[in-house]
Amino acid sequence: MFHLYSFPWSTWQSVALLVLRLVVGIAFILHGLPKIKNPLHWMGDKVPSIFQLASAIAEFGGGIALILGFLTPIAAALLAINMACALLIVHFPQHQPFVGGGPGGSFELPLVYLAVMIGLIATGPGLYSVDAQLWGSHNVAMGSTLNR
Repeated sequence: MFHLYSFPWSTWQSVALLVLRLVVGIAFILHGLPKIKNPLHWMGDKVPSIFQLASAIAEFGGGIALILGFLTPIAAALLAINMACALLIVHFPQHQPFVGGGPGGSFELPLVYLAVMIGLIATGPGLYSVDAQLWGSHNVAMGSTLNR
């Protein structure tokens, strides 16, 4: 895990990453909570139960992981896959607009979440994370000298 990122985070960057993780993590928890309560049937019969369960766990558990900054690249990757699937299975087939002004939804939010997850995969969780505590902020921030 600590070989993934090869640059140090400043205090300001770490605070910004913490705020981003907190806001997006809370949003995923709130989106995932009703799904976790009915994990096999929240979409009815449109999607196989195993995929509904995977999505519920990814959103709820991934939100918790993001808030904590725990296994951040793994959580962000699972959430990115979840958002890509939401776009491909739900939003694009319904021909939803990018930004919707009326009923029927849009694909703006899952696309923004996908972009945020890609950003977190690329940047890492910052110094204020469980990842930095577990693997040492120096190791998480600096990476391996072989990667430079």
